[in-house]
Amino acid sequence: MNLADIREIAAPRAVVWSAILDAEVLKTCIPGCTELTGSATDGFEAVVVQKVGPVKATFKGMVEISDIVEGESLVLTGHGKGGPAGFAKGSAKVSFEDLGDDGTRLSYDVEAKVGGKLAQLGSRIIDGFTKKLADQFFERFQEGLEDPTEFDEGAEEDDKPKKGWIGRLLG
Repeated sequence: MNLADIREIAAPRAVVWSAILDAEVLKTCIPGCTELTGSATDGFEAVVVQKVGPVKATFKGMVEISDIVEGESLVLTGHGKGGPAGFAKGSAKVSFEDLGDDGTRLSYDVEAKVGGKLAQLGSRIIDGFTKKLADQFFERFQEGLEDPTEFDEGAEEDDKPKKGWIGRLLG
């Protein structure tokens, strides 16, 4: 399954670049990610819980960043095994381009493959699920960069804005 899209992010390219290499940012952006340890240099170990149709699985695997052209492009590659549910692997080629006025055009091309019980669900379900995951990841990433809203320390957890966390994280 292949999916390509473009997002125009209202943040400087250097900030967007730093964010995509940060473990905490990736952990928060990856839907269902419960653990992510490691570094951009050495790779990350990840635990992701997902439900695809009637199949729910905990995937344990790796996320690696490769083909790095500083500030311009990289490839995010992930692969995981979900026990009896099967396996999932995918990659996203991501490129960054300056837009005037401190904006960045982020382009991505995602390719994903599954096997085992997951593959038996059919390509329509898998393709829709893959598109949803990619959209969620890049939407969370974009929202986290664009809205630096600080939350009220006294607010209840559900009342705190979810956006702007990347800006707070990167300081």
